[in-house]
Amino acid sequence: MKTKPTKPKSAPPKARPAKAKSDTFVMRLYVAGQTPKSMAAFANLKKICEEHLAGRYQIDVIDLLENPQLARGDQILAIPTLVRKLPEPVRKIIGDLSNTERVLIGLDLLPRG
Repeated sequence: MKTKPTKPKSAPPKARPAKAKSDTFVMRLYVAGQTPKSMAAFANLKKICEEHLAGRYQIDVIDLLENPQLARGDQILAIPTLVRKLPEPVRKIIGDLSNTERVLIGLDLLPRG
């Protein structure tokens, strides 16, 4: 039985920059109950994430009717508000997220301009 010659081990891969496309996007969607606008924001965000970040995103929905104190940490002034926590820098998008192009630019998935 023949064995294949082994290759010398290479150095470990270098760390990727923080804005690499393969990083996981960690987002919080702040809502106030299950209003039509809040439900639309979640549906729009889910659709955008499935199309552009398949398998590379995490969405936490924060209902401020249940946990109003959580609004202070991310300085939430209007709802619904999407906060992209990672990759840094933190980004905020206010509204129902129906303008896909605006959301993609806000998440740094499309270049500005």
